[in-house]
Amino acid sequence: MSNIAHIFIWKKAPFLRLLIPVIAGIVLQFLIHIPVSVIISFAISLFVILVVFSFLSQSIQFRFKPLQGILISLLLLLFGAYLNWHKDIRNNPEWYGHFTDSTKVFVATVAEPLQQTAKSFKAIASVERVIINKSEQKCEGKFLIYFSKGSKSQNLKYGDRILVNKVLSPILNSGNPASFDYRQYCTFRQLYHQVYLRENEWILVPGKNKNLLESFIFSLREKIVFLLEKYLGNNDVSSIAKALLIGYKVDLDKDLLQAYSDAGVVHIIAISGLHIGIIYAILLWIFSTLPVTKKSKRLRLFFILIALWFFVLLTGASSSAVRAAIMFSFIIVGNGFNKKGSVYNSIAASAFLLLCFNPFLLWDVGFELSYLAVTGIVIAQKPISNCFYFENKLLQKTWQLCAVSLSAQVFTLPLCLYYFHQLPLLFLLSNIIAIPLATIALCGCLILLSISFLPPVAFYFGKMVYATIWLLNHFIVKFDSIPYSLWSGISISEFETFLLYLIITTVAFSFMQKNKTAFKFAAASMLCFVSVKTFKEWTLYQQKKIIVYNIAKHKAVEFIDRNNFFFTADSEVVNDKLLYNYNIKPVQLVFRLNKVPVKLNHLYSKNQFYQFYDSRILMIDSSFTKDNSDKKIKLDYVLISKNPKIKIADIADNFDCDHYIFDASNPQWKIDQWKKECEELHLHFHSVPEQGALVINL
Repeated sequence: MSNIAHIFIWKKAPFLRLLIPVIAGIVLQFLIHIPVSVIISFAISLFVILVVFSFLSQSIQFRFKPLQGILISLLLLLFGAYLNWHKDIRNNPEWYGHFTDSTKVFVATVAEPLQQTAKSFKAIASVERVIINKSEQKCEGKFLIYFSKGSKSQNLKYGDRILVNKVLSPILNSGNPASFDYRQYCTFRQLYHQVYLRENEWILVPGKNKNLLESFIFSLREKIVFLLEKYLGNNDVSSIAKALLIGYKVDLDKDLLQAYSDAGVVHIIAISGLHIGIIYAILLWIFSTLPVTKKSKRLRLFFILIALWFFVLLTGASSSAVRAAIMFSFIIVGNGFNKKGSVYNSIAASAFLLLCFNPFLLWDVGFELSYLAVTGIVIAQKPISNCFYFENKLLQKTWQLCAVSLSAQVFTLPLCLYYFHQLPLLFLLSNIIAIPLATIALCGCLILLSISFLPPVAFYFGKMVYATIWLLNHFIVKFDSIPYSLWSGISISEFETFLLYLIITTVAFSFMQKNKTAFKFAAASMLCFVSVKTFKEWTLYQQKKIIVYNIAKHKAVEFIDRNNFFFTADSEVVNDKLLYNYNIKPVQLVFRLNKVPVKLNHLYSKNQFYQFYDSRILMIDSSFTKDNSDKKIKLDYVLISKNPKIKIADIADNFDCDHYIFDASNPQWKIDQWKKECEELHLHFHSVPEQGALVINL
């Protein structure tokens, strides 16, 4: 790519120039929460300055033209900040959250089909009204709702209206170190509260509240799930088919999903640009051969877009499918109506439109990976492909597929390391096999649905689709079982992720432009990355910590000394793989701990007493018995677990300690009682279920 090409990209991609300051404004508003009055005041001031500037003489305008660009960029930045503020439902005066302290009666709509979990039914509910002192107030907003399993709740459908007679609880994080930030994830989806309802805590209200399009989409998804299970069975093959076609992952086996992730092909079962690209290629071939559309490029374009969006509806119009379709639509229209149009402009335009509709998409992992992958393919696919040329057409096509996968992988690599902490080392080989098989399977599923009205034909065709997906699963599991095929246990910070992207972009620029300055900058960035990583590792090697985990209804305490640890917890936490991987394993990853617990040299324990370096801890549970010794024992912490029948005053009579910890194995009503006792005795306390996990740095 020459310098002229770079100028071309910047000049011919106006949406790129709009997108950058808007993103900056969205991020700025997220970080510092600028009051809307300040945003509007500054925006009006900048607009007035620009209007005045337009009336100045042309010579002055030309002289201060860079200033005009800066003012426009600042105005766009403020626009991005306003978008973030405006789309935040908490700033809406009719948000139900303003009434949660004064009422517990809500009229809400079940906004999606119920999902079955291990112990309940889960859905998103949309608030219609709140009832305060027998008067009704119109409200807006959504919250998470969990129904206890029973004949009453299992009959609930999308659009049903219910009366909720219970106080909503804020969505909280566990606070466990390095754990998934569930509260932030829900915040970006505009969900701030949740409630668990027993059968006597809600009433079905007459009438339905349905959106026709959403109702059509949900019913279509149900029909697709039914047909796929009918012809493929209720097994791993049909679960992959449902994920591949409509992004339905409710019944997807966790181990199989992990195998796809470890093999580096998880993107093929997440509706994304890959699926839309496959469908676009098929549609382009079909409409390029039909006599009606063969000669008219714009007519062909029109039918391709209609068919493409029909596929999006077929997949249930998931956010990832809509995002990919919008991105492809801009690229298709840009190429169809303007031969000189920049693909960068089409990509930026689609991102700009999506962020205007929902600025919180900026923090969506799928959004980030999709645009980085497409950008990487546009920038690097051709230069990588040109590195080698094979006269054999099959080898050349295979290498081109590898070039696409490589360019996408390089530009998404830092983000994948940051979010998923692993790197599949055989992703090239696995993609060469998985993508063609997934393409055949996707087309097969579409054909199967289209001939489902012919049961005998669909039955035998379903056998072929089944065989294709079974083969795909078989290859993925085999790849996952290859020794050293996965580099796992990688942990990088946000700053390290930024440095990696700086290294990638500067290295790419230096090689494509033969620019020595860029290469020197890349080397400096690499040195900075290594320095940061080395300092981080040295700091972790000095660590001494005690962690009291927040795991509902369970006790779990970990002592960390450098890269060794000792773990004391309920047997369920140790034996339950899901609980352990979700709560404990991230800590081992981030703090660079050894995989197996060991006896620590500076940890001494006897009965319920623990001493770690100079910190002394008493762990009280239901087996604790009161000691009537006259001499008080000096302690640093008292940890209370398993709902023992004790009073804080009795503990204080025997032990000299003013720091009490109540973990998540205790019921909330008992913790509230202990908290009141601590306040009366002027003792410090930490409620793990309410305040999150406690990390004590020694």
